Amino acid sequence: MKRQENKACGADIHKRFLMACILSKDGSKVLNRFDMTVEGVLGFASWLKDNNCKKVAVESTGNYWHLVYQVLDDEFEFILGNAFKTRRHSGAKTDKRDAEWLAELCLNNQIEPSMILPKEDRELRALTRARKGYVDFRSKLKARTIQELEACTIKLASELSDVFGKSGRHVLQGLVDGRSADVIVESIPSKKVKKNKEKIKQAIIAGLSPISIFLIKSHIQMIDEVDKKLVQLDAQISRLLKARKRDVEIAMSIPGIGFVSAAAILSEIGDYRNFASGKKLAAFSGLDPSVYESAGKRYNGKITKMGSKYLRRMIIECAHALSRTKAKTQLKRFFLRIMARRGKNIATVALARKMLVVLHHLLINQEMYKDDGLAKPKNVKVSFSEESNYPSLDEMIEVLVGAGYFVKKDSQGG
Repeated sequence: MKRQENKACGADIHKRFLMACILSKDGSKVLNRFDMTVEGVLGFASWLKDNNCKKVAVESTGNYWHLVYQVLDDEFEFILGNAFKTRRHSGAKTDKRDAEWLAELCLNNQIEPSMILPKEDRELRALTRARKGYVDFRSKLKARTIQELEACTIKLASELSDVFGKSGRHVLQGLVDGRSADVIVESIPSKKVKKNKEKIKQAIIAGLSPISIFLIKSHIQMIDEVDKKLVQLDAQISRLLKARKRDVEIAMSIPGIGFVSAAAILSEIGDYRNFASGKKLAAFSGLDPSVYESAGKRYNGKITKMGSKYLRRMIIECAHALSRTKAKTQLKRFFLRIMARRGKNIATVALARKMLVVLHHLLINQEMYKDDGLAKPKNVKVSFSEESNYPSLDEMIEVLVGAGYFVKKDSQGG
């Protein structure tokens, strides 16, 4: 049984303000509006104290609730609710009604609290999600570059498996520098690629227009900048994961999971002890099948997708990688059995769910993945970065100059 409160507050949070309602058991309510600034949220906390309300519920919409959580966490019972599960199905929707509805649900203990990770885990999650954004942006830049080449009737992607590999970058650089096709193909660094120099020559013989050269050169420069940022992000992720070295090695012992994917998966899971079983973890990722039962008949439908989309995407990518391995592991055999009956897509999703369940078991028992189908154990030795969490002096100066300040180093370099 949950402890019953005489008062509860519901806060409808927006970008610039929050609407709060304190509801009592006797039906009385008090409404107030506060600015979404540090001063405004501190005033909100004082207002709660004045009204002797210790329980507050908000919806997990965007990142606006972070400021409220940081101010209220120490002195109040803070409940973060899933917006999909707390929304009111009625035609009349206003900020006041939303706050009252949240207060009513909170007062009656009808909100299932969402998991709030500790600060260190939130920082790790922010880094891994930022990395995903950079990778997606780089993929778009590469796609635009290939589209620009195709627009100039340059079919380089048809002859090279990776246009942005060592040989591909050599050809691209030659094209934007205005070198002839003969010079470009004769100077290709890879002997294996050079065997197809005649086909490559025919693919690039059309050349580029001045506008295409400008666009492709811009895309390549941005791709290089993103690569630099990814290196910096990986160093920060590695530093934060140093305390969880054993967990990273356990995750990487599963075929299909590398360091980047292990970091993303662990950051989304947080403390795996919060999940009573692997099935609970799979449900958290949205990989559980939807269930419909009527008149004693039970039907399983598509996966719910009610969970962390970042975790779901990453573990499915790992399942794709595992499905392409040659080793006949138990997980690979499971994939092949499902694929024979239901097709590749369903088998991949089922494999992803299976991998999460296995990962939870391994983490709980602190065991490495073992399988008779592996000829030799997977190498999972990881070196972690010692890079400082603070930016360098030059980076701090650059930020200050960008903000409009005049900064000059003294004789000691400070």
